[in-house]
Amino acid sequence: MDMRLLRYFVTVVDEGNFNRAADRLHMAQPPLSRAIQQLEGHVGTPLLDRSMRPVRLTPVGRLLYEQALQLLVRIEDVETMVRSAAKSERPRFVIGFVASTIYARLPELIREFRKAAANVDLVLVESTTLDQIAALKDGRIDVGFGRIRFEDPAVQRVILRNEKLVAAFPASHPLASGEGPVSLHELTHEPQIIYPRAPRPSYADQVISLFRDQSIEPQIVHEARELQIAIGLVAAEEGMAIVPESVRRARSHDVAYRELLEPATSPIIMSHRPGDLSSELTIMARVIARKYEEWGYDVPQALVEGEE
Repeated sequence: MDMRLLRYFVTVVDEGNFNRAADRLHMAQPPLSRAIQQLEGHVGTPLLDRSMRPVRLTPVGRLLYEQALQLLVRIEDVETMVRSAAKSERPRFVIGFVASTIYARLPELIREFRKAAANVDLVLVESTTLDQIAALKDGRIDVGFGRIRFEDPAVQRVILRNEKLVAAFPASHPLASGEGPVSLHELTHEPQIIYPRAPRPSYADQVISLFRDQSIEPQIVHEARELQIAIGLVAAEEGMAIVPESVRRARSHDVAYRELLEPATSPIIMSHRPGDLSSELTIMARVIARKYEEWGYDVPQALVEGEE
């Protein structure tokens, strides 16, 4: 999705008027209107109710607006960090991560790393697991946190832990208030929201395989670009989703979570270049081992061996 179009869209919503938005963006009104139409064509549905004054968001427009605000702030943060790193003479350590690991205690690990490596400029880059592999090979990141198992001799991976998966329902759904675990067979005819839409293979394929292992063909109604959008669609009563357990912390006022009867997990995988003996990577491994022990998680043997 074009970042330029998202910025135009957010500006129109904030101003409530195409002419004022065009003035703020230092452009003419007709090209701005065409840009919003292009974005609506990409999404496949109207985003704004132009019959209202000021213009109003449609339900899908409201969902995109919320996500666009988060995305644009995230892009600004990355740009700021990159500019700061370019001016700094201190060592730089770049972490790639998939969005769902933010809920799986990655922020706590990053805070501990900052304390242990105060002289290091830390840069965070959100990217898919497959993008992380290419970035590790190219030297654009130093370590990646993802969820997709892969085999590549140029990348070493450590499975930190396997996180339990749960079912996420709209709060009003009949299965939302049930007691005990819910079986995948009870979800046979439930509309499923999966993510990410691309690239593949991805976490989406893990969920699809989970159903197919039970001889169930999931009824997929939406393929969201990322986790936050998937959860937003669940809250909007567009369907249900299978998500990592840690997502419970993110949204609970309009989404209900139930455990699954069948064993279902998704790995959290740390990837780095083989033979990397940098002090920064060593510190990260120590931080993970220490915090995992504190949290009662099993400490991966590979992290312990790295200390020896």
